[in-house]
Amino acid sequence: MRLRNLAGGLLLGTGALAALNTGLRYEGELESPLDGDDGTFRWRGMDVAYTEAGDPDDPDLVLLHGVNAAGSSGEWRAVFDDLAADYHVVAPDLPGFGRSDRPPLRYSAALYEDFVRDFLADFADPAVVASSLSAAYAAAVIDADDPTADVSIRGFVGVCPTTVAGPSPPKSWLRELLRSPVLGDALFNLIVSKPSIRYFNADHGYDDPTSPSEEWTDYEWRTSHVENARFAPASFVSGYLNSDLDLAAAFGAMETPPTIVWGREAEVSPLSDGRELADAADARLVVFDRAKLLPHVEHPERFVETVEEAFVAGATA
Repeated sequence: MRLRNLAGGLLLGTGALAALNTGLRYEGELESPLDGDDGTFRWRGMDVAYTEAGDPDDPDLVLLHGVNAAGSSGEWRAVFDDLAADYHVVAPDLPGFGRSDRPPLRYSAALYEDFVRDFLADFADPAVVASSLSAAYAAAVIDADDPTADVSIRGFVGVCPTTVAGPSPPKSWLRELLRSPVLGDALFNLIVSKPSIRYFNADHGYDDPTSPSEEWTDYEWRTSHVENARFAPASFVSGYLNSDLDLAAAFGAMETPPTIVWGREAEVSPLSDGRELADAADARLVVFDRAKLLPHVEHPERFVETVEEAFVAGATA
């Protein structure tokens, strides 16, 4: 009798949890967070969404957002319009994020390297601005020593670039837990609740905790509550999106030395990491005061100036 009651209670509890997860799912259409024309890049059976703006005859500039539980191309919202004044700017949502398809894959760094390679190969010598782990994915596919390589670029800016943003070595039990249909869904809903989003923004992303508006917090909540939203972040949180690239060597091999941008107050990826990377790669380091991991959001005007200086310098090198 006790066993039967326990089993019944577990079923009821599981059913209630599943119902709660369903109730938290965002069923509306997720709009682009950027002003521009929406497009779709078909890749490995997935529709990868992107937004573009600016004159197509201007130099191409690809913006690659960083990876986190609520990541999207909206990371570039503060600089997208201004960059489009001089460039043909294209910002994709990485597979598994934003408005792109989110199949229940076991996402990996290798998958994102392949995507970045194929996406960049669609352009002729684009300039690239990449944030966090995406900077490593981009650097991994740029072969400066091979003129016949699929990917060549004319300039690179990395924002707090890193190869590690989760546990190392990866933890398979954590990935599978977050992938599980009821408990994993519930745990992920806790990670991307609005209080959690606000906490991580204040602790990791922004020096000024008032920088992200409530409208943006709401967008982050919605983009992390669409169907299958947890699968790519499950690989991120468990360390499977870490890159094994020697970032300093890859940066150092670029034909045009890259520019590295860092927030002085960053703690998760501290400025000391940026200084060490810049020294090892012989790269230019630009430090933004009163900024953490998102200096391009908190100081957009200076960031746009930094990008333009980097690419003008690259063009004349």
